Amino acid sequence: MLAALIFLAIGAAPMRLAGQGTPPSVVVITLDTTRADHLGCYGDKSIATPNLDALARSGARFANAFTVVPVTLPAHTALFTGSFPMATGVHDFSGNKLPPNAVTLAKVLHEHGYATGAFLGAAVLSARFGLNQGFDVYFDHFDSRRIDENAMDLVKRSADQVVDNALAWLKANPPRPFFLWVHIYDAHNPYTPPEPFASRYAGRPYDGEIAFVDSQLGRLFAFLDDMGVSQNAVVVVAGDHGEGLGEHGEKTHGFFIYNSTLHVPLIIKVPGAKATTVEKGASLVDVMPTVLQALHLPIPPSVQGRSLLSDILGKPSSTNSNLYSECYLPLLHFGWSELRGLQSEGMKYIDAPRPELYDTRPDPRETKNLYTGKRAVAQELKYRLQDVEHRYKAAAPSGAQAAEGTDPELAERLRSLGYVALSAGTYSDSSGKALADPKDRARAYDLISDAVDDNTAGRYKESLEKLHAAEKIDPTTLPVPYLEALNYYSLEDYPHAEERFKAALKLDPNIPLATYDLAMSQLKTGDADGAKTSFQRALELDPSSYNAAFNLGLLELKQHHLPEAQGHLQEAVEINPGFAPAFAALGEAHLYLHHNEEAVHALEHAVSLDPNLAEAHNNLGRAYEALGRAADAQREFARAQALRPQ
Repeated sequence: MLAALIFLAIGAAPMRLAGQGTPPSVVVITLDTTRADHLGCYGDKSIATPNLDALARSGARFANAFTVVPVTLPAHTALFTGSFPMATGVHDFSGNKLPPNAVTLAKVLHEHGYATGAFLGAAVLSARFGLNQGFDVYFDHFDSRRIDENAMDLVKRSADQVVDNALAWLKANPPRPFFLWVHIYDAHNPYTPPEPFASRYAGRPYDGEIAFVDSQLGRLFAFLDDMGVSQNAVVVVAGDHGEGLGEHGEKTHGFFIYNSTLHVPLIIKVPGAKATTVEKGASLVDVMPTVLQALHLPIPPSVQGRSLLSDILGKPSSTNSNLYSECYLPLLHFGWSELRGLQSEGMKYIDAPRPELYDTRPDPRETKNLYTGKRAVAQELKYRLQDVEHRYKAAAPSGAQAAEGTDPELAERLRSLGYVALSAGTYSDSSGKALADPKDRARAYDLISDAVDDNTAGRYKESLEKLHAAEKIDPTTLPVPYLEALNYYSLEDYPHAEERFKAALKLDPNIPLATYDLAMSQLKTGDADGAKTSFQRALELDPSSYNAAFNLGLLELKQHHLPEAQGHLQEAVEINPGFAPAFAALGEAHLYLHHNEEAVHALEHAVSLDPNLAEAHNNLGRAYEALGRAADAQREFARAQALRPQ
């Protein structure tokens, strides 16, 4: 606490370059799912990335930069807080939210007078997860009707749209120092590059996506040049994680912690610094302290990364980055062992049920496990891994105890799933049985991933076949019954869907989305009481689920429980003020309760959000009529009639 107060008391003016009246602006571009070795500036001669290559030639290119977690949300959290997951509590893409007291790069820059804007390419970084802290503008305006869909990573916008939004903000804002974050998602699976990149990279759609992204970044860089800010701006381009592309049997990312998904591009351009290539290892947690030191701003005590500024300026540095990595997805979502690792000077240790050790200098693809022959080296790296986890874990709240090396929130979440701490960050199931090594479940994971792709493409029966095959490999992994339920629901086989949702919740009763989906299945089978109970439970598990509140309100409205309906619908609009159907239903509830003024207010807002809601126009006409506003009523009745199918 004292250190935090000192930081706030010190303050500091951002650096001003000679002859400049304002401090340098800051531009951070994050390239989702982008492998370093698929960029021209990192040696790939088969791909055209001229704009990123030009930036690399004018800045510092980090040859050995690594993400902390090969998953979008925790990777970005590490980058923008400068802290490891055991400190922030953000280990995963679901069940996580950055605490409101977290110190982010945007918060620090905003406090020092920067205009701050973020423009997002995917709903996986929605403001609901807390990374919006410190931003004046956080453009995550995805279709609210799709934001709760099961495959949230499919809710996205393309690079050209993201750059359009960023340019519009730049054009509209005054010429004061700004912090701009642009998140580009295109290289994420499925790979569908637009023309002419689809044709140029026929058979290589992943590379086609990256080439398209580079072309759009060229537009952004050109505009920054025209603004006259490029030369005096701190510019960062970083990948959040890579992509497996079949290496180690991993098609995409988020399951293993091999360097195919950990090694990321990192380019940092600091005003006045000469171009250089830095071979020394770097981590995404190093970005925030680097930017702040480049601006001559104090680095908050919560930051756990090191500044890379000495490396950028070509000055000797005695400190090394902690190249820590983790992946809890196998444990949290499949019931298999988590993975944690550390690499140093080319040697890399992965703590797994069957530990792994690689010398990545002669073996960059990590094909030769040296653990058996070099146990002493592995043990030394394991001790260092445990030290990093212990040193950087979050402080346990009063009365709580976390497993050594694991933050209290994650430890509690794992306990709720029935896992028991064995040692530093390592778990077994409640019976003491060791958890499966993800290496032994790669085939099941592959089948489940393919089943998800089939489901997304509407191939529900094919998806079910793959899930049944995965179930034979491991009958206790939670995603299988849940995904089976989704397929049955899409096939309109609601009794089977309900049964499989219940099977999934038997394995883990605390999944908000599965609980919500169960409620929807129960509605389809006519079990209104069961649906009501499930919607209530879903809302308890996830108070931000406006869809649960909305559907609970609709159910109460249908049963003429009007005060209860009004309460739940009011909750829905408070959670999501942009959700027109909830305002329409709230207006209808007010109408039934003869709260005519309140009905008008809610219904007017509903049709302002979505003018195509015929029933909302009709109910607004009824509310006007009840208030004696005959002309307004007739206008709304006419609009409702025009919108109804003829």
